[in-house]
Amino acid sequence: MSKTTKKLVLIDGNAIIHRAFHALPPLTTKKGELVNAVYGFSNLILKVIKDLAPDYIIVAFDLKGPTFRHQEYQEYKATRVKAPQELYDQIGRVKEVVRAMNIPIYEKEGFEADDIIGTIAKQAEKYKDIETIIVTGDLDTLQLVDDKTKVYALRKGMSDTVI
Repeated sequence: MSKTTKKLVLIDGNAIIHRAFHALPPLTTKKGELVNAVYGFSNLILKVIKDLAPDYIIVAFDLKGPTFRHQEYQEYKATRVKAPQELYDQIGRVKEVVRAMNIPIYEKEGFEADDIIGTIAKQAEKYKDIETIIVTGDLDTLQLVDDKTKVYALRKGMSDTVI
């Protein structure tokens, strides 16, 4: 990467929240509010900023409701076990942290965070001075890897990462 190349980091918000929720022990505020996913997500963002020193950073989130995939294939994710409500209760807090850090949030009805990330990564390929790094807790985005797009994945827990 040349000195003029800029780093664009795209974070899969939902994948990281799920990973943090399941990887960390239950952590609560003094009022008893569960915040382990918020804590893990916040720490990961700080690690990404420190390790990758991005010029641009965004977080993409899924929205509630069906996506275009559900319309095309009724059984899409039908067998997936729904995450506990305690995880979903933390998404608003995570978004508060992201906004407090002045990081833009991208979300669109009918699309998953992966779709948004894929679209932005492909658009960024048009610019020769942009390197894209996708931060995720799952491997769905590996199909986007090429000479200009890398995946920064969590291998185990919240701190074991690899590009």
